[in-house]
Amino acid sequence: MISILNTGERLAFVNGCFDVLHYGHLKLLSYAKTNADKLIVAIDSDTRVKESKGLNRPYNDQEVRKFFLESLIYVDKVEIFNSEQELEQIVKRLSPDIMIVGSEYKERHVVGSQYAKSLEFFGKINGYSTTKILQHAGDR
Repeated sequence: MISILNTGERLAFVNGCFDVLHYGHLKLLSYAKTNADKLIVAIDSDTRVKESKGLNRPYNDQEVRKFFLESLIYVDKVEIFNSEQELEQIVKRLSPDIMIVGSEYKERHVVGSQYAKSLEFFGKINGYSTTKILQHAGDR
């Protein structure tokens, strides 16, 4: 694998479903990029999203989600994972300077966090969630 980092660059890492991009996602990604030179995002595979969110999800398949994220100025690379073990191996391989996760994980185990130099929690932006967006999509 070719490294996207040059010597001395800081690497940030974020992971999640990123099914339907919204303001909260963009604020997270923007924040992560301001704390590093490069940002890598790992996304849950379609199988994992179905297992955690239900049979009607993901709304956008993993290749579409990957394309959307890679099209953003904040994101340098996107990887897809299918299990917690794969996620842990990605974090271990990257050994990011900073791993940023949602504040809802403060009291929970963060997969792979032992391989990051620092772990930071990002506060959820009130009112923004993919589930809410999809629930209210027909209301307009």
